[in-house]
Amino acid sequence: MGNSATAAVRGPKVIPERWRAELAALFRLAAPIVATQFAWVAMLITDTAMIGHLGPKPLAGATLSLMTFFLGYVVCFGVTMATAGLAAQAYGARKPRNVRRVIRQGLWVALVLVTPFLVLFAEVTHILTVLGQPQELLGYADAYMGTLMWCLPPAIAFSVLRNFVSALGRPAPAFWVMLAGVPINAALDYGLIFGNFGLPRLELAGAGIATTLVNIAMFLSLSAIAIWRRPFAKYEIFARFWRPDWSYFRQIFVIGTPIAGISLLEVGFFVAAVFVMGWISPVAIAAHMIAIQLPHLTFMVPMGLAQAATVRVGQAVGRRDAGAAYHAGFVAFAVTVVFMSITTLVILCIPEFFASLFLDRGHADSTEVLTLAVSLLFLAAMFQMADGLQAVAAGALRGLNDTAIPMLIAGFSYWGIGAGVGVWLAFGLGLGARGLWMGIIVGLTCAAVALIWRFAHQWRRKYLPELLDS
Repeated sequence: MGNSATAAVRGPKVIPERWRAELAALFRLAAPIVATQFAWVAMLITDTAMIGHLGPKPLAGATLSLMTFFLGYVVCFGVTMATAGLAAQAYGARKPRNVRRVIRQGLWVALVLVTPFLVLFAEVTHILTVLGQPQELLGYADAYMGTLMWCLPPAIAFSVLRNFVSALGRPAPAFWVMLAGVPINAALDYGLIFGNFGLPRLELAGAGIATTLVNIAMFLSLSAIAIWRRPFAKYEIFARFWRPDWSYFRQIFVIGTPIAGISLLEVGFFVAAVFVMGWISPVAIAAHMIAIQLPHLTFMVPMGLAQAATVRVGQAVGRRDAGAAYHAGFVAFAVTVVFMSITTLVILCIPEFFASLFLDRGHADSTEVLTLAVSLLFLAAMFQMADGLQAVAAGALRGLNDTAIPMLIAGFSYWGIGAGVGVWLAFGLGLGARGLWMGIIVGLTCAAVALIWRFAHQWRRKYLPELLDS
């Protein structure tokens, strides 16, 4: 009885203390990652805002190229995302040599992946023609993609190095590099798009050049930090770079291909929405691109939390501590619920102000675009919670190397349910762009429920993946 009484007294204190400890660890890791995500999306918003001042048609054409580019980007990024969990597991197991092996092979995988996409991007006008996009937008799309495509190799290589510093629990250098890139990107955009600072006026081509130059600079900067700054230097990630390590090379593909599949299914879901908007009207494309910017911005927090959850779960897996691994995931879920509740209220308060930032009202069709964008932003508020939770659940599962079943869940939720409902509402019931966004809400909700259930199922089993031998 004495032991029971002691346990009763301790119980209420032990659980909050454990949550506080994990929350502190999560915030220390997630804050720089989230800030890095915000810096990244700030670049995209800057590009979109400046291109939007060229007019609705250049914005719509650039959007088609950007969405095509993202399909390639998410495949490459998704596969190499396996390096985050694998490096975190090696770090948690105190095997620095394995950390180096993971990152070195991650860079190899990046080189292999980007090459076919560069070939595909060069044919963007043919791709968009096959997809039935408006002919008057193809010239704008080609001008943008012709220079944007070259940012893919440094961007993916940079993401692998981000995974390296994050896996060590020190993501701040990636943030500072990305933050420095934001004003440089804005200045280059302003100069090369509009011909300021004595630079040539290149319009859409200038926007792609600016993005490429900034990504090259960021990769070189983070590489220098990884080579010369402690504690990263001791891992010597570029030492014997050309030495193959086929076991990790294969495992990155085995784990990363389903991650890429999940990312492709989700991003492809949103990209497909852009192409479907093209069947509705150029106004619908422009309104969609404007409206998606705010939820894209708020999504950076759960996206950062997802990456932090991958690392926290992965480090616990490396220590073979199942309790800590699953506790880290559930704490990340709780933080996501709080944050996304707040963002829902924010979006409901500022739709017209935000949408107006992307348009010059002097253009004839700007008012029509603005009206539709505002209505879509109200719908965006409705999918904030589901969008955040499905991302963080997928991130926590990545820390367990559990990626194949989540990919099937994503495919069924986004394409089997969300796309079907959206197309039916858009065309069957004549709701147009608004109906398509309602389908997005349904698809994300289904994915969130199913992925959280999957994590809870693994928790009940106390599942931990096997690690590669050193």
